[in-house]
Amino acid sequence: MDNFFIVGGVVLLVLMLLTLYRAIIGPTAIDRLMAVNVIGTKTTVLLIIIGMLFNWVDMFVDIALAYALLNFIVTIATSRYFQHHKNLSPIGFGIRHRKEGARK
Repeated sequence: MDNFFIVGGVVLLVLMLLTLYRAIIGPTAIDRLMAVNVIGTKTTVLLIIIGMLFNWVDMFVDIALAYALLNFIVTIATSRYFQHHKNLSPIGFGIRHRKEGARK
């Protein structure tokens, strides 16, 4: 049974690496935000798997729940930030660009 959890954990780590690529290269801020949220969700599941391997599920469930709640709050906060600033374009990373003909 431990081999099942080890293989599941390795598969999750590979999927997290693929999602990390989207978080770094993603064309828009929404793509990056969703990728970071998916990585946080997979990390929560990975914590439960680690708890199953070490037979300390009760402790790791508490840690996973706290991490999931923190992931949710950070996702909501960053999405509100991007909604407020209306800068969801792939260029700039929060810097608003002026039009070429505009005065300073």
